[in-house]
Amino acid sequence: MSLSTKKNAIVGQLGGPTSVVNSSLSGIIQEAIKSKKINNILGMRDGILGLMTDRIVDLEKINSKDLYRLQHTPSSILGSCRYILKKEEFPHLLRQFERYNIGYFFLIGGNGTMETGRQIEQYCKKNSYQINIIGIPKTVDNDLCNTDHAPGFPSAAKYICLSVLQGGRLARDMQSVDKYVILQTVGRSSGWLAASSVLAKRKKVDAPHLIYLPERPLSRKLFLSDVKECIKKYGWVYIVCGEGIRWEDKSFIASHYSQNNNEIEYGAMGGGSAALNLHKIIYQETNYRGEFQITESLSMCAIDRVSNVDVEEAYACGVRAVELAEEGISGVMISIIRANSKPYKITLSFVPFEEVALKIKPMDDKYINKQGNFVTDEYIKYIKPLVGKIPKYYELNFKKAYICI
Repeated sequence: MSLSTKKNAIVGQLGGPTSVVNSSLSGIIQEAIKSKKINNILGMRDGILGLMTDRIVDLEKINSKDLYRLQHTPSSILGSCRYILKKEEFPHLLRQFERYNIGYFFLIGGNGTMETGRQIEQYCKKNSYQINIIGIPKTVDNDLCNTDHAPGFPSAAKYICLSVLQGGRLARDMQSVDKYVILQTVGRSSGWLAASSVLAKRKKVDAPHLIYLPERPLSRKLFLSDVKECIKKYGWVYIVCGEGIRWEDKSFIASHYSQNNNEIEYGAMGGGSAALNLHKIIYQETNYRGEFQITESLSMCAIDRVSNVDVEEAYACGVRAVELAEEGISGVMISIIRANSKPYKITLSFVPFEEVALKIKPMDDKYINKQGNFVTDEYIKYIKPLVGKIPKYYELNFKKAYICI
């Protein structure tokens, strides 16, 4: 809706951070400062909680040099939360909007954040409060619907890819000690991030050998068969799995065998770990030594491995959000539309909150092989332009390197 008088804008970061969420914030601030319709740009400390408890910061005072630095700063500089507003709290929220003269509300987050935005917009409409609310997408596990991908995912994918590229060489070089390595990524409901590890692979012998995704239930028998086949063929095996992978009976693999590990915080899977439990299964079956690795939230803040495409797109989403709000558009999330993969090109659009809120986007069937233990060439075409160049390391040709006496 078009606002009759000049109002303030406020922005918040909700949910888990990413390597580029501050780039979106920088785009919002810079565009809001230029705006002739926005009076001042404010920030909420710790997400929606900051607005509810008067922890508000003035973002307009940040100079251009620091805004550039902000664009290249990891994690969520304003702080975040996973708080769900209660119905009885909405009247107080509305009073806070009135108190701070808020006419533009920007929320950077995932599907839960878009549900919060949807509820707030509906409440404001019902109570005749004029406000334009725009969502800016953000998630590392890429499960947001109606967008080609979410800002934050390309950088997290690059982090996983480089971890497997380097960790895979370690596993290969130490195969006389450890016969298997299992790396677990973030991804409770979708395998986009685990699948991105495929870019570490150039030859069949390279890691990863097996990729298991939440989209495909796993059979213990077939899993052990896959593992034994790889060890027989290569002498070792490197496995990547999403944290939310399940058995054929739909139970989480992370929940099995975890009763003795409840004192350890493994993340979102209730004190369990899929990688740890798969490690135990392999050991019990083969008696081989191996190890498991859990990246957990490290992929959410690794600016040293950031995707340049990700930084640029996150910033552009922030800018576009302000432009839409100025145009009187409300109740939508910025959406990335892929126009072309080679050369890579996108356009920015928007979708109603209702088409994103609390919905989860699984990987397409065309991206997963029939066996359910790896990805297809179609997925490689999808992910490659998002991650960018991957280093190529030196290989020693042992057939030519041996000295015979």
